[in-house]
Amino acid sequence: MNQAVFVIDDDEGVRDSLTFLLRTAGFTSRSFASARAFLDQLHKDHEGCIVTDVRMPGMDGMALVKNLAEIGCVMPIIVITGHADVPLAVQAMKAGVADFIEKPLDGDALLRSVRLCLKDAEALNARETRKALIEGRRATLTERESQVLKLVVDGLSNKEVALALGISPRTVEIHRANVMSKMSAAGLSELVRMVLTSDAA
Repeated sequence: MNQAVFVIDDDEGVRDSLTFLLRTAGFTSRSFASARAFLDQLHKDHEGCIVTDVRMPGMDGMALVKNLAEIGCVMPIIVITGHADVPLAVQAMKAGVADFIEKPLDGDALLRSVRLCLKDAEALNARETRKALIEGRRATLTERESQVLKLVVDGLSNKEVALALGISPRTVEIHRANVMSKMSAAGLSELVRMVLTSDAA
């Protein structure tokens, strides 16, 4: 799915001007009048970044940030803030927001921030896709192959693996070859990187 910039602001004029700015710069943009309206249509396959005002009736920007974290949404968030809301924006940064931009909005600053956020989101999506691919391959391993994989990645030789599992070195070689094949690893270093990627939080 293509990346999009999701604009959330209760002020229709702000929504329209931001959407126009983003689309003029070549971004796909969708706007919402409230945090709840955005959450109601949010789908796990949505990719891109979020631009939201801090002060909104009903659910404000901070509550939205908290809600998104709770449901596991990893899209970067840019918070729009008035001068009086800067302490709140700093609090939002500590809660994981990517950036905050003060009103009156500087269009160039916003576009720079959006570009950075979309680049970060793309990199994160690529990592998540690779991680899912690796985990899918690991799921095809037998229990014994998984044991061999762990010990090999821990740095044990075939003889040490054989001793640890109570099997012959030749059997370890067969399991190890199967692991390399199922994981589509070209060598031991790639296999180690795959496991580290898969085990990363």
